[in-house]
Amino acid sequence: MSSSGRRIFQPCRLPEAAAFALLIVLPAVLAQDPAQARRPEVDALMPQPSPLVKERYLVNKFPDKPSIPPSWSIPLDPLGFSAPGAIYLGARNSMASLDFIDENHLLFTFRIPGLLHRDSTNSEESSERQIRAVVLALPQGTVEAEAHWTVHDRARYLWMLKDGHFLLRDRNSLFEGDATLKLKPLLDFPGHLLWLALDPAQDLMVTNSREPVAAPAKPETDSSSSTGSKPGLTPGGTSSVDSNSGQVASPSTASANVSVDADTGEEESSAPDLVIRIMRLRSGEVMLVSRARMAVHLPINSQGYLEDLRGRGVEWVLDFDYFTGGSKMLGSVESACTPSDDFLSEDEIMVTGCGSEGESKLTAMRIDGRTLWATQAPPTEIWPSMTVAANGLRLAWETLDTDHSVNSYAPIGAEDVKEQSVTVFEAATGDIVLVSPVSPILDVGGNVAISPTSRRVALLNAGAIQVFELPAPPPLPSAPAKHATH
Repeated sequence: MSSSGRRIFQPCRLPEAAAFALLIVLPAVLAQDPAQARRPEVDALMPQPSPLVKERYLVNKFPDKPSIPPSWSIPLDPLGFSAPGAIYLGARNSMASLDFIDENHLLFTFRIPGLLHRDSTNSEESSERQIRAVVLALPQGTVEAEAHWTVHDRARYLWMLKDGHFLLRDRNSLFEGDATLKLKPLLDFPGHLLWLALDPAQDLMVTNSREPVAAPAKPETDSSSSTGSKPGLTPGGTSSVDSNSGQVASPSTASANVSVDADTGEEESSAPDLVIRIMRLRSGEVMLVSRARMAVHLPINSQGYLEDLRGRGVEWVLDFDYFTGGSKMLGSVESACTPSDDFLSEDEIMVTGCGSEGESKLTAMRIDGRTLWATQAPPTEIWPSMTVAANGLRLAWETLDTDHSVNSYAPIGAEDVKEQSVTVFEAATGDIVLVSPVSPILDVGGNVAISPTSRRVALLNAGAIQVFELPAPPPLPSAPAKHATH
């Protein structure tokens, strides 16, 4: 807060983890199937022309209502939801989540207002809070299951899976739940789990956890003396973790070096206390583990991972590194800030960069290097977040909307945020199928959901969960024939 009591906002690119250019030396354990290794020079395509930039829909005014009427509305008051106060705007707290369990059921979770409990065993202030969860049947909105959970921080706590299950994060632990809202322990981390992301197939998971460097020999002593603990990975890094309560390990055979572009000499004097892992979701097998000094956003698919390499001026080169070895350059984008990358599907990538005035620039690319479409938003739309359908055919792009441009020289206060809006794009073409305000404002999202088939979109808006029925999305373009090289 400033001295006048106003919350001051600064431009921010990613709500969950910082995105940086990375240098990762992968261990040989990642090469699980050498037959799948591909030769980059064979996969490379001839340069493709960039498409024309699409004009952003409603760029000159804020949408006051959805661009199409909702098919159904489920009132929020009977569910016990109350809008968070304006004091939370800018705090980046995760206040709610909205997801499709399947085409006809929604999972809606939200914070229940109340007093915070102080943990007498911990010197730090407790952030314990109560979460209410309800499963709603469409179209009536009937409550089919409900539960109350306790979580102990204010970051994102829930990720939906494709099979109707979901992941719930609390402190060191990861739980798995289903449509009955019953939870079972899945994985336990050696330190506080801060963030996770999944590949499009949801076979692999990237995690960031805070794990201070332990004193020598102490972990072995604690592990051998604890009762009921589950074994970690064997030295070969191939045994699975017990899915009922798996202790996540750090096998030496999976160790890697991660160099973060923004590391400073001052930070290098301290031991890195953040641990990055790539692991198999179901077995808990750790395939990569490395320490870093700050959170890392590492986009992956089943074949490898993306990194953004600095070029000349504002150019950034997208480099795709195969888990089995080798890499290929996908192309380049122009961005005045470090871009962030997300896999929309196994074969499509969304690159989010920014222009000189802070405006977001979106570029959709295929893994074969083709640019499918590009668009940009005005600089008055800040803090973008993205929700992607399970089939990768539609994405919702959400921003806070202000009345003037925002940059490092022109921060804003809470009163400058006029609304929050969402735009739903076709992943194949960039065409816009829905634009709507969302309310109340939740600055880290959690108020937008797309059904597994991409035919339905649900939004928190105007005191209700509004559900929109949309036509079938167009398929992604097929991969072109490969160009032979000589």
